[in-house]
Amino acid sequence: MFKLYKIVSVLVIIFCFQNVQSQSLEHAAEEKIKVLEKLIKKADKKGIDVLKEKTTIRTAEVFLQFANWDEKNVSENTKAFNLVPSYKQQASKMAEELANFEREDVNVMLEESIKTLNLLISGKIRRKPSPHVDWTKVSVDNDQLTFNNRPVFLADYTWKPDTKALSEYHGNQDGFFLTPSYVTNADGVINRQRMEMLNSKTDGSLGFIFMNHKGVPKWSEEKYGPNFSMREDTYTAYDIDNPGAREIQTKLLSAVVPKMAGKKFSKLGYMLCNEPHFYTHKDAKKKKLPWASGGVSKFTIEKFKIWLKEKHGSINTLNSIWGTNFASFNAVQIEIPIDISLKGTPVWFDWSVFNMDRVTDWYTFLKSEIIKHDADAKVHLKIMPNLWTNNKRVHGIDLEALTDLSGIIGNDSGAVHKYIWGKPHEWEKYYAFEWRELCMGFDFMKSVSPNKINFNSELHYLSTVRSRNLYLDPMFARASFWLAHSYGMTASQIWYWPRNADGSISKKAKNDKGYAGSNNQQPRVTNEVAMTLIDLNAYAEDIMSMQRQRKPLRLFYSKTSAINKNTHMDDVFKLYEALHFEGTPLGFVTKDILNKQNHNTWDVVIISKTPFVTSQESKALQNYLDNGGTVIMDNLSLLKNEYGRPNLSLKASKGTIIKLNSIAQIKDKALSVLKERKLLSEVSILEENSVGTKGCIWKVVKNTSGNHVLSVVNVGKSNATLTISLNGSNNIFCKDLLKGIEVDSNPTLKPNELFFVEIKSNK
Repeated sequence: MFKLYKIVSVLVIIFCFQNVQSQSLEHAAEEKIKVLEKLIKKADKKGIDVLKEKTTIRTAEVFLQFANWDEKNVSENTKAFNLVPSYKQQASKMAEELANFEREDVNVMLEESIKTLNLLISGKIRRKPSPHVDWTKVSVDNDQLTFNNRPVFLADYTWKPDTKALSEYHGNQDGFFLTPSYVTNADGVINRQRMEMLNSKTDGSLGFIFMNHKGVPKWSEEKYGPNFSMREDTYTAYDIDNPGAREIQTKLLSAVVPKMAGKKFSKLGYMLCNEPHFYTHKDAKKKKLPWASGGVSKFTIEKFKIWLKEKHGSINTLNSIWGTNFASFNAVQIEIPIDISLKGTPVWFDWSVFNMDRVTDWYTFLKSEIIKHDADAKVHLKIMPNLWTNNKRVHGIDLEALTDLSGIIGNDSGAVHKYIWGKPHEWEKYYAFEWRELCMGFDFMKSVSPNKINFNSELHYLSTVRSRNLYLDPMFARASFWLAHSYGMTASQIWYWPRNADGSISKKAKNDKGYAGSNNQQPRVTNEVAMTLIDLNAYAEDIMSMQRQRKPLRLFYSKTSAINKNTHMDDVFKLYEALHFEGTPLGFVTKDILNKQNHNTWDVVIISKTPFVTSQESKALQNYLDNGGTVIMDNLSLLKNEYGRPNLSLKASKGTIIKLNSIAQIKDKALSVLKERKLLSEVSILEENSVGTKGCIWKVVKNTSGNHVLSVVNVGKSNATLTISLNGSNNIFCKDLLKGIEVDSNPTLKPNELFFVEIKSNK
């Protein structure tokens, strides 16, 4: 009995201590908010912009409410942490400690804000004002969003509740949701409630139309056949080649788009699909189909036969290339899903290209139906850029064609910072986070469409299901968002806001493996996103200059080699990586870019480890040389056509061909050509770190005063010491633009640290 009494007493003491600690932390935060509010009034009188401090107070208030909910719902959070393999063993402990972790984080956040504002009031640092953007007054103008005649960058969160408390400082994005099941019968009658909702919807604020394809109306199976629904584990759960797909979308879009045309809530575009992918492969050695892969319908196969006839002309030509003996195109047979053992063969190539073409044709149709009813409409797709930056090409997504088709560059770019399960990845040896998808993907899309805004409608920098860290350094949030905007991103919808307004876990996230350890449990991370956007908007003209920089070095991308080679994009990345840390903007050319865009917008085309090209790709390169272009290439490139047959060599003609074989040689030569043409930046940086490979990504532009503005983000795994010079001289003055003070021109940057300065000569 005494033992039981002792245990109960200990538990009571622990509970009381935790309760006292909780009250103490909450009280401390409330007192800091009062201090900050007084300082805001003082700063306001001095004309100091206090948008950051007002935002921080709101973040604090929101997360103190979240903490109170978490304290009362430990069991709910334990379930959430239990869903994550790496958190499972400590799920109960993490859930019990979560509320006070959030309160402590809020206190640290408020302390930092108070310290900064005191420095501003005393005049020790200075701040450039940033606009408090009214989303109802933002317009889309070519490659920028405009507010009060200035470019701005915007961010909001997926699933964030529509309340003033959350929309005033953390995004106010609008929009509307569409899905095929809104078509209630074969006559095209649209769901009454949805139409009433649309009819009553005001102009709203800047937003986009989310076109969902996860389900089909119940009546469609009977009309279009039992196999109309297919691939239901993907985001397009029906047969896009069945004529019924076009009939349903025609009925839906003709009814709703006229109600959306010209409205502010549709100005961020019509998102044609969420994460489109149409994998059609298998591995015969394994019994299970690869992720999201599946078969196709008879309609698709019939389309393929027509495509083959258009491509090859005669069945004899096809038989010669494929090594078959079909009597006619109608007799052609192919097993889909196609086995990966066929990769590199003509049949694999033709199927992969056709799969891309049929998907592009589907989205071309959707765009045309929208344009019929909204002539000024812009469309985009939430494409996962890793479908391009990674090696696979049997997924049906032609990033170049779909980006060119779209009026807005659409994507859901990610940047993994910590894998919470699985084997370590190669990048983890050298870098603080994986920037390949972000930087290389954005450089490619902006090369295809330089004059469009870039809308990341499901931003995965803060977290993914596999990449998360409850104790994430807020510096990462700043590093990834700053980098993305300097590389072309204009607006984003961040993944994600899985809480209701009262702090409870939203119904959508109840059993979500991605909730525990994400940003809605991280006050400082969430606040740092807002702080970064405020800083970006203060210097929006300079960031836009970085986005618009001419890209003198262009890497040649061949879809042909990407389809036929197992690791082509790994090879492309190695070349891109070698050139990426030199402060010179990089871009890409393709057959279509060479044929459509002005060759004067770049100086050198680099071709490396690209053995397979079509005759059309070769012609585009030859035309570039005929017009005086410069090509640096290795001996492993342009050797064969798409079917492995010998390819005609390029001729220098009026241009220049430089043959080199190592990446190091190619890099040195490319930079020396730019140096000869006086195209390298007047600013140069030497980097020293303990990893031995460069990790600082830097860009330089000139501001309206004619001075150099330098942005450096250390994505490396170690501290990096920089030696910055201007026109070969170290006698320079560096002004920290975010603090308005002089800083050392030989800074040491921590991993994820940003260095953003204006540079002048001291001479």
